[in-house]
Amino acid sequence: MKIDVEGLEFSYNGVLTLKNMNLTVKKGEFLSIIGPNGSGKTTFLKCINRILNPEKGSIMINEFDLDKLHRKDIAKQVGYIPQAEKGAFPTTVFDTVLMGRKPHINWVPTSRDLNIVVDVMEMLDLSQISMKNINELSGGQRQKVIIARALAQQPEILLLDEPTSSLDLKHQLEVLDITRAQADNDVTVIMSVHDLNLAARYSDKIIMMKDGEIFHGGGPEILTPENIEPVYGVSVDVYRTGDQIWILPKKLKKAPGLKVDKNECTDYRLRDQRVPGTC
Repeated sequence: MKIDVEGLEFSYNGVLTLKNMNLTVKKGEFLSIIGPNGSGKTTFLKCINRILNPEKGSIMINEFDLDKLHRKDIAKQVGYIPQAEKGAFPTTVFDTVLMGRKPHINWVPTSRDLNIVVDVMEMLDLSQISMKNINELSGGQRQKVIIARALAQQPEILLLDEPTSSLDLKHQLEVLDITRAQADNDVTVIMSVHDLNLAARYSDKIIMMKDGEIFHGGGPEILTPENIEPVYGVSVDVYRTGDQIWILPKKLKKAPGLKVDKNECTDYRLRDQRVPGTC
């Protein structure tokens, strides 16, 4: 499904958090949203999913105004994976994933609903823990269950808010390979992510956010030192190996929390304790 965002604005307690957001995401496109903490990434995803209601602007899905769609109709089309869910209701992994079929179920699940759940759990390698209580899982396992629940919806739009934040390297790649496969099957994917290298590896398009606005947008080629430094306040080196882009941050000039002596000496003081330097 195509998404058109025009003039979107949102405020928390009178403070403008999103400012004049304009964006088009094509059907089957994988868009990553990057930017520092507090730049508005999560707020933007919640507006698309109508967890939050924007104050200004519009969001169109295939030329239908999201404001005019019933909540259940949105749930049939949009799958949302939050950063983390704590204190989940004590239920099994299977039943948690089955909840993803709720927008499609009238009274009781059909055999088709159950088969979809089984297929998704096999795809995410969750079958062996299907009867475990979700509250007994590790953070990484629980995140995979939440992803499976969203995929069980069979959404045409998939929103992911830092989906790999609690996963180890292997599971990060597994989850993003599966997400990339959804985009290749014409699901529109929008993902917020902190890892710039993962964004470069998996995305068709990237937008960089700063202070609630889109600082820059385009393909992974926009990940340049000239764009990254003003957004993150960090100097980086960018390398290219074939089509792959790699971002390597440079060492910070001054470590946070350390005080430099006024005479420019390289000795530092932390909590009044001298740290040996080169003076």
